[in-house]
Amino acid sequence: MPRRAIHLLLVCLVALAGCSGMGTTAPTTTPTATDSGSAETATTTATATVSTPGSNYDTATVVVSDENGTQLVTVDAWVADSFSKQYTGLSDTSTLDDGQGMLFVFDGEDDRAFVMRDMAFPLDMIFIDAEGTITTIHHAPLESDGDLTRYRGQAKYVLEVPMGYTNRTGIDVGDQVRIEE
Repeated sequence: MPRRAIHLLLVCLVALAGCSGMGTTAPTTTPTATDSGSAETATTTATATVSTPGSNYDTATVVVSDENGTQLVTVDAWVADSFSKQYTGLSDTSTLDDGQGMLFVFDGEDDRAFVMRDMAFPLDMIFIDAEGTITTIHHAPLESDGDLTRYRGQAKYVLEVPMGYTNRTGIDVGDQVRIEE
C-alpha cells in the first residue's frame, strides 16, 4: 500500500507541475491619455499577450550612429540571449513602440535567418556584424498565409524594432551600433 500511495503522489505532482501557468492571463491596466497628455481614466483588460516581453529579460541600450558618427537613435531593448528567448522573440508581445526593440545576441557572427512566427505586428529586422556595423535591414510585414518568409543576413546581433522605424529615423546599412548594458 505505501508504494501505491507514493506512486499516486508522484503522478499527481507531475500532473500539477505540467499545468503550471496554463490557461491564465494577467489583467493589464492601461491609462488613457487626453490631448493634454494627462492620464484621464484607466481601463483593465485581460489578454493572452503582453506589451513587453517580461521581467525575465535583461535590457540594453542600443545606440545607432551614421557613418559620420552622428547619433541617430537610442533603442531600449530586451535581450534575447538564450535559445528559448530567441525562439519566442517578440511573438508573445502585443505591441512595440518606437524606441523599443529586442536585441538577439549570438555567440559569433554567422548567416542568420529570422521568421515572423506568431507575430501580432510587423517589424524591421536589423542585422549587425561582430564589429557593430549594420549589414542588412529587412522590412517584415505580418505573414498573410501559412508560409513563413525567411529574412536572412550576416550577423552576431539582430535588432527588431517596429516596421518603418528605420525609415523614420534614417537608420541604414553601414551605420554603426553600440550596445550599452
